[in-house]
Amino acid sequence: MTTNAYLSFLAIGVALVLIDGQIIYRSGRRYLENSYGDPAAGASMTRLVTVLFHLATLGVLALISTIEMGSSDLPGVVGRIGVLLLILALAHAITLGVLARIRGEQEVEAVVQRGPRPRAEAEQGPTVAPVPGQDGRYPTASPSLENRSPYSAQ
Repeated sequence: MTTNAYLSFLAIGVALVLIDGQIIYRSGRRYLENSYGDPAAGASMTRLVTVLFHLATLGVLALISTIEMGSSDLPGVVGRIGVLLLILALAHAITLGVLARIRGEQEVEAVVQRGPRPRAEAEQGPTVAPVPGQDGRYPTASPSLENRSPYSAQ
């Protein structure tokens, strides 16, 4: 592979990695900030995950650039870009999984710190009115059809 083909592959690869990393960073920051009370903590965690993504994918890019593919320059560059795109998709999916796990842990931590919520239905009263013939504030079931009471046609 000539130097021009090698440099063009590296330029395209670095651009793809940086674009995907920025998408992950911006979307991940909003994703984590909405789940946790402290927006700075969400941004910090997203920054750490994004740096890991960049380091890993740029390392894979460097390794792919040394593998010989195709007999001429164009098929070699296209083949390397194809392999890079597949690896980027895998790295993107793994990063999304990591962000989802961090968000889940933050939500659990927020619930533990906040404590259990009081039951809103006990304060507001019943959501449905009791059917005739049924006692109590909170009905659980309607009268049976066999009983026909209080809805008898006679």
